[in-house]
Amino acid sequence: MEQIERLPRTETMVLNVGPQHPSTHGVLRVLVELDGELIVKAEPDIGYLHRGIEKLCEGRTYHKCLPLTNRIDYLAGEVNAFGFCLTVEKLLGIEVPKRAQYIRVIIAELTRIASHLFWLGTHAHDLGAMTPLFYAFREREKIMDLCEMASGGRLFPLYFRIGGLAADLPEGFVEKAWEFVKEFPEKWKDYDRLLTENEIWKERTVGVGVMTKEEALDWGWSGPMARGSGVDWDLRRDNPYSSYQDFDFEVPLGTREGDTYSRYLVRMQEMLQSNRIVRQALEKLPKGDIKVDDPRISLPPKEQVYSDIASLIHHFLLIEEGVKPPKGEVYQAIEAPKGELGFYIVSDGTGKPWRVKVRRVMDGLGLSNPAFIKTEHLIADS
Repeated sequence: MEQIERLPRTETMVLNVGPQHPSTHGVLRVLVELDGELIVKAEPDIGYLHRGIEKLCEGRTYHKCLPLTNRIDYLAGEVNAFGFCLTVEKLLGIEVPKRAQYIRVIIAELTRIASHLFWLGTHAHDLGAMTPLFYAFREREKIMDLCEMASGGRLFPLYFRIGGLAADLPEGFVEKAWEFVKEFPEKWKDYDRLLTENEIWKERTVGVGVMTKEEALDWGWSGPMARGSGVDWDLRRDNPYSSYQDFDFEVPLGTREGDTYSRYLVRMQEMLQSNRIVRQALEKLPKGDIKVDDPRISLPPKEQVYSDIASLIHHFLLIEEGVKPPKGEVYQAIEAPKGELGFYIVSDGTGKPWRVKVRRVMDGLGLSNPAFIKTEHLIADS
């Protein structure tokens, strides 16, 4: 009987790697195509949120969503809460007092500097320079101290509230903030001297991860990533919120064809501009209330809760049932350290949101695009 020759059959296998959480770069899923142990194709897919935050918000009162929003971006906890508070306040049709707006700007811009410092130190370390990591964390630690003074928390301060702030600035905060603002430009020069004209640094960043202005817009980039490609757009200037129109600052743009070095220069200048905004906010910081005077939105002072039955009832109802925006839907975006952070909320008139959708700062990268190969240098850079 004639022997039938069996030819080996080959086929590829598609596997999901993740979603997982590599350091502070967000949650990453990679769709991997394997031929045995050989990787034929790897397509990154980013934009995921931790723990199903959007769905979890549907089962909580609006205030109880704030600890979740803080964790959308670990390096900008209070900025995330800032966006959520503004969105709910837009639903409620309220505006927080001027003092609260200025304090929010101070905390947000200090957080932007802290986030950029973390990026600068780890980015330089990834490319072979260790000293900037220690220098950057030197100033970042001072910002964490300021956050702790205001709220008791460092990484996730949870200081902002719907309708204002949890409390006024503590004694000594303004003096400490002034101390930071005055010394930061000199400290910034340490990073600039170490890296900006460093031959090795430029060799590893110039011409790497190039993204033109048109491509950045097509892929939905925002923030310093887009501005590094020459996209002149900053929500603080072009769609101001929380009194940003009161401050004089510049929007740095990339000077090169959207490469890693250009994005480095943009973030470096953004830190100086944020410091400039904080200086102005401290100079102009108004007196007055730090939350709206409405018992349906803001908790009454604790001393009134202990002595007045009406305040006790309002306190109980706010804790148990939360604020109740009217039926409707709203979108509010802010300029987070990494780009546009937006919240879309649908209210059914109850104390819990019917739907929450978050426009994460990295959603616009569009990595399912067939041209995903262009992103090989962009994951760590972003």
